[in-house]
Amino acid sequence: MNNYIAQISLLVNDYDEAIAFYTQKLGFVLLEDTKLCDTKRWVLVAPAADSQFRLLLAKAVDNQISAVGNQSGGRVFLFLFTDNFEEMYQLLLEQKVTIVRNPEEQAYGKVLVFEDLYGNLWDLIEKK
Repeated sequence: MNNYIAQISLLVNDYDEAIAFYTQKLGFVLLEDTKLCDTKRWVLVAPAADSQFRLLLAKAVDNQISAVGNQSGGRVFLFLFTDNFEEMYQLLLEQKVTIVRNPEEQAYGKVLVFEDLYGNLWDLIEKK
């Protein structure tokens, strides 16, 4: 048996602004954007086209709206691994992505914490 997590839902306020952030500021790939009805779309983004992990950008409605940007209660929520920390760090700076904790060396590698457009916290990590 081979089980794995393929994607998670990330609550967003607006599909198009979220797509723009992830594709333009983080360099993710838009894998799918399918209209399901007048108010709902199936939007998948990933760090690369061949990534086994994807984010489903889900527009928040009703009582979900208060959870946008706080799906993890203020803790780091998502972990983006890279094989070129300095290049990705420079991209984040150039794109004016908010860096919450500056780069530092840890036992496991280089790490920094940044915010997405809604305030969700991410670790950027390059393993040793």
